[in-house]
Amino acid sequence: MAINYPIIVGAGQLTNHPRTIDDAIEPMEMMAAVARTAETDAGVSGLLSKADSVQVVNILSWQYADAPAMLAERIGAHPGHLLYSAVGGDTPQRLINETAQAIVEGRLRLALIAGVEAMQSRRLARKLDHKFPWPRGTPERIEGDARNGFTEAEARHGAIRPTSVYPLFENAIRAHLGHSIEEHQQRLGELYSRFAAVAEKNPYAWFPQARTPEEITAVGPANRWVGFPYPKLMNAIMEVDQSAAVLVTGSDTARELGIPEDRWVYLHGCGDAKEKWFVSDRVNYHSSPAISATTRRALGMAGIGVEDVAFFDIYSCFPSAVQMALGALGVAPDDPRPLTVTGGLAYGGGPGNNYVMHSVATAVQRLRDAPDQYALVTGLGWFSTKHSTGIYSGRRPAGDWRRADPAVDQAQIEAMESPLFVEAAEGPATIETYTVTFNRDGIPEQGIIIGRLDGDSSARFFANAEPDPDALLAMTREEFVGRRGRVSHDASTGKNIFAAS
Repeated sequence: MAINYPIIVGAGQLTNHPRTIDDAIEPMEMMAAVARTAETDAGVSGLLSKADSVQVVNILSWQYADAPAMLAERIGAHPGHLLYSAVGGDTPQRLINETAQAIVEGRLRLALIAGVEAMQSRRLARKLDHKFPWPRGTPERIEGDARNGFTEAEARHGAIRPTSVYPLFENAIRAHLGHSIEEHQQRLGELYSRFAAVAEKNPYAWFPQARTPEEITAVGPANRWVGFPYPKLMNAIMEVDQSAAVLVTGSDTARELGIPEDRWVYLHGCGDAKEKWFVSDRVNYHSSPAISATTRRALGMAGIGVEDVAFFDIYSCFPSAVQMALGALGVAPDDPRPLTVTGGLAYGGGPGNNYVMHSVATAVQRLRDAPDQYALVTGLGWFSTKHSTGIYSGRRPAGDWRRADPAVDQAQIEAMESPLFVEAAEGPATIETYTVTFNRDGIPEQGIIIGRLDGDSSARFFANAEPDPDALLAMTREEFVGRRGRVSHDASTGKNIFAAS
C-alpha cells in the first residue's frame, strides 16, 4: 500500500511596511492574501475551497472571535476542522507536524495553516489615537498549552519578558564557554552579521540590510542596551506587519488534485518537546535538553545526520536561542552552511508566534530549487520553553512515515534532576547567571540574578541586584557569573536582594 506522505504544496508570504494609517492592511485580509498566494504557488486554482482544515496561529496584535472561521469564509473554504492556537513561536512547525500525522492517518486531506501580525500598524494607530474599523472579539476556542510562562517569584524579580530572560541564558553560555565579555560579544556580532547578510537578499525581510559585526555590537543611541549582553540589534523585532501561510496535504491527495510534483516538498522528520516549564526549574541555563530531543528525533525519523542538512533556519529571537540549538546539533557557529533562510527575527522580522511559517515558506522555495537537499527548521515558544523541529526535502522519503509520540521524549526531560528552588533566600550565595535591563535612555534599571545558596542544598533562587546605577553598570563590564555575595529576603516586597562581595 502506497504511503500518503505529508507534503507542503503551496506557500505564501507578505510583508507590508505601513508609513501611514492608509497603508495598513487588516490582519485577516493579510492572511487571506497569503492563502491565495499559497494556492497560486501550488499551481492549481480552486484549491482553497477544498481545504478541510483551516488553522490560525495565535495573533498578538489583533484578536478575532473566531479567526479560522473568518479566514475560511474569506477564502471560500468549508472545512470540518478549525483551529486557533495558543501562544508560542513553536506553533507553526508543531501544527505542521500534527497536521502531517493527521494526513498520514487519514483524518485530514488538505490543510491551510496561516498566521499574521500587524504590530507596526497598531503602533501607528496608537500614536495617532486612531481606531481601526476592523472586526474584533475574544477568541472562542484556543488549542494547545496555554500555561503562563513564568512563576510569581520570577515575575516579582522582573523575569517576565523575553528581553529580560534570554540574556540570562546568554551570560550563562558565555561563562560555560569560558569567554571574556569582549570576546563573547565579538562572537555574537559575527554570528548575527551572518543573519543580516541573509536578510539583505530576502525580499520579505523587514530590514533587508547587511550589518557588520561591529555595527551589531557597538552600543550607542541607535543601538542601545536592552538587556545585557544584548544591544537592540540582537533582539527580535516584533513591530512588523507580516503574514505567511502554507498548504499541507498528502502525496496521494496532491496527485488526485493535479498538483504538479515539482511543487511538492516532503516533511521527512519532526520532533516536539518542552523544557521543564519554568525557568526556575531548568537543569542549567547554557543548554537545551528539549532542543536536543526534538532535533535528534527529527533527524532520526528522516534517516539522516546533521551533516546531510544543506541549510537551516534556527529560531533566532536572541543569540542564546541560536547557540543552544547549535550546541544540541553539534554545529559550530562558524559552520559554512546558512543558519537562516530568512535573516532571522532580528532582521527578517519577528511576527509574534508566526515567524516559523516564514521559515518554512522560504525553505520550501529553496528546496524547489534544490530538491535533493535537506532543510532543518526549529521553532520555540516562551523562554526557550516549547520546541518543535521539522526536516524538509524535495526528495521522496524512502520508507514509512511515523511521528513519535512526544510524550516519550517529554518523560525523559521531566526525569532530569533540577536544583531545589527557594522563594525566600537568605545567606552566602553565588551568582549562577544574571542580566541588567536598561530603559530607552540607556540607563540601567534592574539587575536580575539567578543564584545558588552555599551549603549542602545549593538551592537556587531569583534575586535583584542592589539598585545602584554604578554597580549595575559594573555588571556589564566585569564577569559576574560565579561572583560570590550574600542574599537577603525582604518580606514586605517578596523580593530577594543580592549584594556582591
